[in-house]
Amino acid sequence: MLKFWKKKPPAEDKAAAAPEAPAAEPAVPPPAQTPLAEAAAVEATGRGIADSAGDHAADGAAASGDPADAAAQADDDAPARRGWRDRLAGSGFARGLASIFKRHPVLDEAFLDELETCLLTADVGVATTTAIVDELRRRVGKREFAEAGALLDALRAELVARLKPVEQPLDVGAGGRKPFVILTVGVNGVGKTTTIGKLAHRYKGEFRSVLLAAGDTFRAAAVEQLQTWGTRNAVSVIAQGSGADSASVIFDALQTARSRGTDVLIADTAGRLHTQGGLMDELAKIRRVLGKLDPEAPHEVLLVIDGTTGQNAISQVRTFREAIGVTGLVVTKLDGTAKGGVVFALAREFGLPIRYVGLGERATDLRVFDAAAFVDGLLPASLGRG
Repeated sequence: MLKFWKKKPPAEDKAAAAPEAPAAEPAVPPPAQTPLAEAAAVEATGRGIADSAGDHAADGAAASGDPADAAAQADDDAPARRGWRDRLAGSGFARGLASIFKRHPVLDEAFLDELETCLLTADVGVATTTAIVDELRRRVGKREFAEAGALLDALRAELVARLKPVEQPLDVGAGGRKPFVILTVGVNGVGKTTTIGKLAHRYKGEFRSVLLAAGDTFRAAAVEQLQTWGTRNAVSVIAQGSGADSASVIFDALQTARSRGTDVLIADTAGRLHTQGGLMDELAKIRRVLGKLDPEAPHEVLLVIDGTTGQNAISQVRTFREAIGVTGLVVTKLDGTAKGGVVFALAREFGLPIRYVGLGERATDLRVFDAAAFVDGLLPASLGRG
């Protein structure tokens, strides 16, 4: 018995029994001082604004797999930022195009038919697909392409040309507007709140002061999710209790941003289906209320589109544009199972600027849209490269 205890001294037992300390979080403030507790107190008294100053604890969100924590973990785990081709090569569009060029070294009608099918199934749209294939068919008939590589170059040029007009980066410093007000809208589940967190990360990296407005008062976890992003980015979040008037929250946030001299205010809104007329009317109310403080606000209305949605994205853009006047698009989730072709359909149908695209979970994976880089991610640089 004594020998057994000599082999495992008490100190070693304690070390073995002690759980390994998580490496994800630095020092966390005691619960009594968290803004989440303060927000609860504010809600209990019925008061308007709970300003989480970016130093509240995010343990609850981390335990529930919050997207902000997933992004932070991805940032920690990934050794280097991956390029557009690495992110897009796995899409159905990219795989389909690569397969066609490998299986059809000869440029014939069968090749063009398969290319047309690939474009259509990738959600490029009937009109855009027909225009592209008809032009290539005309040039093949005139024997302008000696081999498949030459046609690949022509296809790349055609695709880039169709996206170049919507390659318009968002300049939040334009016109000296302060704060520059960004209103984010979209249907449920497109990654709207996550996009806001990534935008905050980007603008903080540009040495701009940022304030977030938790205007999604419909979904119970939305405020907490945005506050978690605020913590990650050391950005304040203006919030009210669940069920509060969204326009009131964003109005209070604009007042706060003006008093602080904040550079950028990004407002979240409740996710809604584009067929829900009442909720769509609420967006128009937000615009009217903001106009009382700044007739030009919001300066940018970003519609977030899920890249896996397909042609339904056309209906979403049309309805949101009519309701609140969309000025720019963010296309998310292009690194997963997204077909990617919907970007071309949106460019042809509306010509709205595509400000950003989401290529992964990391905060740095929200990229400024680059037409050439996007197309090069779908196509190999040559038939000899993948």
